[in-house]
Amino acid sequence: MISHITIDQRDIAYDARAQQTALSVTVHHRDGATEASLLVMDPGQVELYAIQLGHLLGDWSKD
Repeated sequence: MISHITIDQRDIAYDARAQQTALSVTVHHRDGATEASLLVMDPGQVELYAIQLGHLLGDWSKD
């Protein structure tokens, strides 16, 4: 069972031909095991998360 996923501190890769972005992540299991994986997003998903993160960062700067 998965407990959480963390983003690895690596560059994001974009495949223009497939029009997908890949972000390296680590999957953490409840038993302590981990495994490397990729979070693959299409351009619309990247845009949505960019907007959401922008709003979050804007809220933090108000504190």
